[in-house]
Amino acid sequence: MPRIAFIGAGSVVFTRNLLGDILRHPELRGSTIALHDIDAERLDTAERMARWTSDHLNASALIEAHAYRQDAISGADFVINMVQVGMHAATLLDFEIPAKYGLKQTIADSYGIGGIFRALRTIPVMQGVAQDIESLAPRALLLNYTNPMAMLTSSVYRDSSVRVVGLCHSVQYTVQQIAGYIGWDEQDIVFECSGVNHIAFFSRLEAKSSGEDLYPRLRLAAENPEIYAKDKVRFELFKWLGRFVTESSEHNAEYTPHFLRRDDQIDSFDVPVNEYLRRSENNLVQYAETRAKLLAGEGFEVKESVEYGAGIIHSIVTGQPRVIYGNVRNTGLIPNLPEGACVEVPVLVDAQGLRPTQCAPLEPQLLGQIMPHALVADLTVTAALYGERDALYQAAMLDRHASSVLSLSETRALVDELLAAHGQAMPEGLRTR
Repeated sequence: MPRIAFIGAGSVVFTRNLLGDILRHPELRGSTIALHDIDAERLDTAERMARWTSDHLNASALIEAHAYRQDAISGADFVINMVQVGMHAATLLDFEIPAKYGLKQTIADSYGIGGIFRALRTIPVMQGVAQDIESLAPRALLLNYTNPMAMLTSSVYRDSSVRVVGLCHSVQYTVQQIAGYIGWDEQDIVFECSGVNHIAFFSRLEAKSSGEDLYPRLRLAAENPEIYAKDKVRFELFKWLGRFVTESSEHNAEYTPHFLRRDDQIDSFDVPVNEYLRRSENNLVQYAETRAKLLAGEGFEVKESVEYGAGIIHSIVTGQPRVIYGNVRNTGLIPNLPEGACVEVPVLVDAQGLRPTQCAPLEPQLLGQIMPHALVADLTVTAALYGERDALYQAAMLDRHASSVLSLSETRALVDELLAAHGQAMPEGLRTR
């Protein structure tokens, strides 16, 4: 049976969902679940959760808890990464310091200034995980769930031999939402999309039963004020670009210059400024409630999630083929995005592993929306891996939202202040001396 290591297992929501998904497969019962977290209390919480889940599902899993990451990874077949370096305190810095310069953000974990600095403090940890896999579990597949997805995933394949795929749920949730908007059975929707994480676009949206193109129905739904109000930023982008994007309005609001630069834009599109701070605070409450229940001997609902991780493990172990959407190195998969960029495309998974699918070139307007983020991601990874401060300044300068608000001198000052504030969490070559 496979050995599955959870790195950052104290991220209780992901751990709970993935454990339930994995252990509900009969073929994966009896797996070894090796948990690691640097926080002893969170590790204890994850261990209690894993044992309760295994017992609840009669899965007979072997549960291990390790204070040292290397012990969890040693001999693993799969390594699931869900670390959040710096937790809530670091997130506060990513919001509060840019706000001093007039730069408003919503989620700040994937692109933009917040995404850049989350990448900078996480990439050194990703390098450590990759080095551990190379030496202790060289055949393991690394499944990355931590944002910023494109930057972290590419930092692994650019700097190591580790097999890695970045996993998100934006595609799955968006299909659910589209089904709701057009009043259609989700199971009857066939789709294809491609791009980069959070900014991939549906090139195909059809009814499985009849072959009907469902885009006209979605365009009609976008004209309904009640439906439009549920997803204003995405529907507005849809009107302009002609294709629907695979991540929420609150995320996409900070990926362009069109929704957050002025107060009238924020009000018009109901943009939830500082949304992730509220979610982060709620996550702390959720964690405390979950731990209290576990300490009291209580359980929780175990329901199937939309995450791809368990399906990937099941397909590789059993050979049952699946198609997932994964973030992988661009080896000509999207011909008009840079070679080596981290792209999100359909991936076939079976006993042979992961086989990404060739996609058509992006339409010009979609390429224009995506390309700046691919380049910023590349510059950020270069800055982190090689300590190139100029690459970091250039990444911040080229970000679409930041550049619509900040002057060049303000951009440099903001970067310098964030580097100083994050201190030793920054890559060695970028630390302020």
